[in-house]
Amino acid sequence: MRSYVLRRLLQVVPLLLGISALTFLLLQLAPGDFLTTVSENPQVSAAALEQMRRNFGLDQPWYVQYLLYLKNIFLHFDFGESFAYHRPVFVVLRSGLLNTLLLASAAMVVTWGLAIPLGVIAAVRQHTPVDRALSVGAFVWLSLPEVLTGLLLLMLAARTGWFPVGGMHSDDASSMGAAARALDVARHLVLPAVVVGLIPLASRMRQMRASLLDVLRLDYVTTARAKGLSEGRVVVGHALRNAMNPLITLFGFTLGSLVSGSFVAETIFSWPGLGSITLEALRSQDQYLVLGAVLMASFVLVLGNLVADLLLAVADPRIAHG
Repeated sequence: MRSYVLRRLLQVVPLLLGISALTFLLLQLAPGDFLTTVSENPQVSAAALEQMRRNFGLDQPWYVQYLLYLKNIFLHFDFGESFAYHRPVFVVLRSGLLNTLLLASAAMVVTWGLAIPLGVIAAVRQHTPVDRALSVGAFVWLSLPEVLTGLLLLMLAARTGWFPVGGMHSDDASSMGAAARALDVARHLVLPAVVVGLIPLASRMRQMRASLLDVLRLDYVTTARAKGLSEGRVVVGHALRNAMNPLITLFGFTLGSLVSGSFVAETIFSWPGLGSITLEALRSQDQYLVLGAVLMASFVLVLGNLVADLLLAVADPRIAHG
């Protein structure tokens, strides 16, 4: 198992290098740079602009900038300084990353907490009205854009007052106790978590249904039924565990879709996460802040895939020795 984990970790390095190189190249192909917007301010002199260009290293060719960036990462674990905030990239992104991970974790609970039981119900009640209703619901949900869902829930919150309209804290959050602040964050978290969590829900539910139906047709399940076991015990005690194995590989992909889907929900609900910071950095062409945000999001995706591979290796030891 150790050699398997080591191989998977070593594969992360060239992957992140490729992502950083592609992101840096795309930023270089975009017209202008961070100082283009600054130069529109008549109060900033040409000499000041030139000094800023030297300080930011923008006077160097793009490949020199990238090599210096890699050098600082490998030798000093320094991901650069944000042009706009004048602070290290990790300091700027730290709170945003934590907020995005909080949103993605809550969305993960929504996705798997609903997909597994709904998929089991649809499989056990195959071809019944319940199964057909869940299939139609999944089809409709797959057809709805995330932006539309978010806007509809936002309108619901504005009209009913059941949930906060946006943000992460109420205006009077500073005067609340610790428990009250946590409850306040949870209330603000509900709608964006539902929007993000419902993105992969329909497909995961259908995959759970298909996987369980395949297992229920196997001989050992038929034997368990022939022994007189109840249907519930057959499904939960015998079939469900094996039916879950194919879904383990989808865990990492689900985490990646939740992190990327969080970016849209953060914009709609004004959630102060990595997505809003990245969007603002792209607008201002704050290249090191963009690179840091992309690398953080990519690392979360790679980490999710690694966790999925490890869980699958635990479920099937043959994979680790393959």
